[in-house]
Amino acid sequence: MNTSVKTGAVTPSGNSGNDITDWRPEDDEFWESTGKRIAYRNLWLSVPALLCGFAVWGMWGIITVQMLNLGFPFTQAELFTLTAIAGIAGATMRIPASFFIRLAGGRNTIFLTTAMLLAPAIGTGIALQHPDWPLWVFQLMALWSGVGGGNFASSMSNISTFFPKRLQGTALGLNAGIGNFGVTTMQIVIPLVMTVGLFGALGGEPMTLQKDSGWIFGKIAAGTPTWIQNAGFAWLLSLVPLSILCWFGMNNLKTVSPNTGSPIVAFSKITYLYTLAFVPAIFMLWLYLPAPTGLGVLSMWVAIPLDIILALLIMRLAAFGEMKEGVKKQFAIFSNKHTWSMTALYIVTFGSFIGFSMALPLAITVIFGFQHVPDANGVMQHTLKNPNAPSALTYAWMGPFIGAAIRPVGGWISDKVGGSIVTQVISVVMAAASVAVGYVMMQAYGSATPEQHFPMFLGLFMLLFLASGIGNGSTFRTIGVIFDRTQAGPVLGWTSAVAAYGAFIAPVVIGEQIKAGTPQYAMYGFAIFYALCLVLNWWFYLRSNAYVKNP
Repeated sequence: MNTSVKTGAVTPSGNSGNDITDWRPEDDEFWESTGKRIAYRNLWLSVPALLCGFAVWGMWGIITVQMLNLGFPFTQAELFTLTAIAGIAGATMRIPASFFIRLAGGRNTIFLTTAMLLAPAIGTGIALQHPDWPLWVFQLMALWSGVGGGNFASSMSNISTFFPKRLQGTALGLNAGIGNFGVTTMQIVIPLVMTVGLFGALGGEPMTLQKDSGWIFGKIAAGTPTWIQNAGFAWLLSLVPLSILCWFGMNNLKTVSPNTGSPIVAFSKITYLYTLAFVPAIFMLWLYLPAPTGLGVLSMWVAIPLDIILALLIMRLAAFGEMKEGVKKQFAIFSNKHTWSMTALYIVTFGSFIGFSMALPLAITVIFGFQHVPDANGVMQHTLKNPNAPSALTYAWMGPFIGAAIRPVGGWISDKVGGSIVTQVISVVMAAASVAVGYVMMQAYGSATPEQHFPMFLGLFMLLFLASGIGNGSTFRTIGVIFDRTQAGPVLGWTSAVAAYGAFIAPVVIGEQIKAGTPQYAMYGFAIFYALCLVLNWWFYLRSNAYVKNP
């Protein structure tokens, strides 16, 4: 096949610039001569863009801990809402993002959604310089950062279209696994950049740390000057060059995205649908969050389905022209029973990964940062500072690191032995580990010396992250095998959208149960869900008459 070099990319004959009209990854000759180079170039640009998306989305898990250490005038419950708001926004943004690739093209989508991260990064940096500003300002920044969570759906949809079925587990595992290092990167980078005046006079003045903090190499003592605003500003150093690289180095596959229109038209579609997604998220949060932020009239278990239904309904009704027809075609995935089974299984893996990543830093701070002793009436108190407390910022990064690092391995193993058998094994491990970690949390929350239980707590959580990471790779493989090329991308996007609500559910459930004095119940509830999904996976994919045998 003849090839030519244009716009910095190797493109097959008949293609122009960054738009590729001839794409046949299942054709071995085409793949080896041309496809592989293009696919891996798009993959290696997608990975750091996705990493930054996760970092901006997940940064509130660390920012809230440092806000507590700096004496921001908010309660622990109010700080938990910031993490939960970021979680719900990121999950809701994934619903429209799962359709972006077909509507707007891979190159157009990844460039714009990466550049969009600049807004919440800058806004958060500005807001954090003003601890006297009202809570709703910080809640708005947390909501805005949800764009970073939405990017996962479009990124995975895009990469799935470039690779043959035999490499789906490996390619998607690499994209998601290394991309998910954004959580770990954020948990390491943010505590570090807070200790230096990274941007000089332009970066604002430091605040004084009121409580001991930490980072991966140990404690940061109270009294240390702290530039908490760098938690947002630091991402500008990577987002600007990455956006440029994505624009010049990535491709639109016209076989997948035939009617993207001009870049301006494509950008308009993305911006319009993302804007629509904020409407149900804000409405749901207004109904769910307590006064003075909201009405507090809905439980989380009603609010989340309402948010999903409203997001889908708004997309269906508000889309117009060619975009309306494109959305209608993508809705075909909802008539396939495997869409729903894989949604549940993906909640087990990615939902657990992102939920625990969001909740773990503040959970460590609240459970192990205080001595839990009864008062004169025998009522347990949780306000006396623990002088031997482990720092959340020293340890919380380990779980996301393990989960992200093992994900490509999970994809590779699943490509060899089948995805569903791997999913079955990790579901058993996660159910057992959840029960065990719940018991340890119960012991720690009733102890005057909770730090004695921390090694076991941390070890069990690392096991949960390990299993969820392997399972992420296995579900990628299963989806890539079950669905054809036109549906695999939207299904990946949809399942990742629903699973991303774990970033909202886990902080809320764990936070509420800690407040009630029964943190173990949160973990026991997760264990029950894992056990139910174990049965579901067996019924659909492993029993003798399974719909699809061990895909």
